[in-house]
Amino acid sequence: MGYNTLSAPLWHMMLTNGAHNLRNNAKIVNDLNVFPIPDGDTGENMSLTIEGGIKAIKESEETLGQMMSDMSMGMLLNARGNSGVILSQFFGGLAKILETGNDASLPEIKKAFENGVTRAYASVMTPTEGTILTVIREATEVSSKTVPDDATLEDYFKCFNKQAHKTLKKTPDLLPVLKEAGVIDSGGAGLIYITEGMEKALHGETVSLSETVSQPKAALNETSHMQFGEDSELSFGYCTECLLQLQNRKTDIAAFDIKEMISVLETMGESIVCVQSGSVVKLHIHTFAPGEVFNYCQRFGEFLTVKVENMNLQHTETTIQNNYEDDTEEEEPVAAVHESERKKIAIVAVANGQGICDTFLGMGVDFIVHGGQTMNPSAESFIEAFDSLNADNIIVLPNNSNIVLTARQAADMYEKASVWVLESKTIGDGYAALSMFDPDAGDMDTIMADLTEAMKGVSTGLVSHSVRDSHLNGLSIREGDYIGILDKDVVSDAEDVVLASEHLLDEMDLNHRSVLILISGKEADSDQTGEVINYINHAYPDVEVYPIEGGQDVYPFIFISEE
Repeated sequence: MGYNTLSAPLWHMMLTNGAHNLRNNAKIVNDLNVFPIPDGDTGENMSLTIEGGIKAIKESEETLGQMMSDMSMGMLLNARGNSGVILSQFFGGLAKILETGNDASLPEIKKAFENGVTRAYASVMTPTEGTILTVIREATEVSSKTVPDDATLEDYFKCFNKQAHKTLKKTPDLLPVLKEAGVIDSGGAGLIYITEGMEKALHGETVSLSETVSQPKAALNETSHMQFGEDSELSFGYCTECLLQLQNRKTDIAAFDIKEMISVLETMGESIVCVQSGSVVKLHIHTFAPGEVFNYCQRFGEFLTVKVENMNLQHTETTIQNNYEDDTEEEEPVAAVHESERKKIAIVAVANGQGICDTFLGMGVDFIVHGGQTMNPSAESFIEAFDSLNADNIIVLPNNSNIVLTARQAADMYEKASVWVLESKTIGDGYAALSMFDPDAGDMDTIMADLTEAMKGVSTGLVSHSVRDSHLNGLSIREGDYIGILDKDVVSDAEDVVLASEHLLDEMDLNHRSVLILISGKEADSDQTGEVINYINHAYPDVEVYPIEGGQDVYPFIFISEE
């Protein structure tokens, strides 16, 4: 006997099974990297995205529509990385079709999946085949055409997963860079782990989280309470969150005004994210008086969940009130100047490493979102950043190709200011744009055009170590080697980080450049940095070198050359 309709409890089981199956296999997905460097994060991004959707689901929900709506909002806010954003948009497309029903028949599910494909493709300005998009589309198309409307959900998901595997297997033929690297598409693999877990739920199988699998990083270090003692001063307040179920006995839910609630909360704290979904309100606020916040909220309903964390101890993926805290010990927070008057333009930039953050703040950035390779920020992180700023226009510098979609998603969700996402795909792009930023250059379209033009004259080189044997761009790379990446190509390979850097620099055409920014990371020592600088001075005497101790992860050296 199979399932002919999809109910809320069944969907919750399927979604949880899918999330657990992906989490158990996240490392496998992470390792499906085109570049064999320690920045694989697709599995982690997709896991955090779907887990955010599950956390948004409330036990009190009785209809599939209610569950779909809250799941979708949770995934949109928690979306990370390109695959995470596409995943959230796909499930958002499902939710849009099913959000008004108590349950769903197979024809409705087919329609929902087809709408999910449409939403997923629409989320990418230039869709690329051979990615998760192709896997979703072909699996959906085949299942819709070949599975009869009177079949079971088991039949549908069996067909979906069978075709998904076929499509995933041929992704290297559709995307040459995958074939050269000898990998299949990581996002497509992540999707299949989810849908296979969902299919198992239909057969009565429960996927439990493996005891050996790495869990998401905790927001609060278990020993960090030792950093706050009897004489400590609470300088940052509390990160306060809750899910509030509005109650008919306390308020007129139909007439409830979320804007009025936000207006009152603005007198109690900052970095407010307050979203209403049906009769439930999700709140995030930074405040020195969480009790007052909870007392106010309880006028309208009762809490489903609450969370309060001392931000003096917190190590989050975003900065707090324009302060950036690196996880390096005994370093003072880096603070941007807080403007009390409303600004015409504020800038949000993604960065990793105390030195890079210091540099960006000194160049006019108002808010640093902590992130980059291996730690892509969520859409909600950007929304919190936007909320902390008092500006008419906000320019976002993602500084990573895997963060651009997330920034765009956050911009689309934000209504309190105009948000402009610059497609800065490297730290070098962001540096070049900031160096040419002129708030008085004209209207926002002109300013954005100028920043885009500024990025055209910059070239960014990255040095990292290989985590596996690989063959790219004619180079036979061995695990443990250092490789140099110029824009989108691996151009050097050596056992020594200095030698790999020298070969990379030779590929950067420095004879036609006048300025080079050298950013040293956590893995680079002073002797290695000195050797690289000496090489530049000797080989390219006309190039002026500006060294920065960036403190970034993953990349011992980042080189930014400008014309």
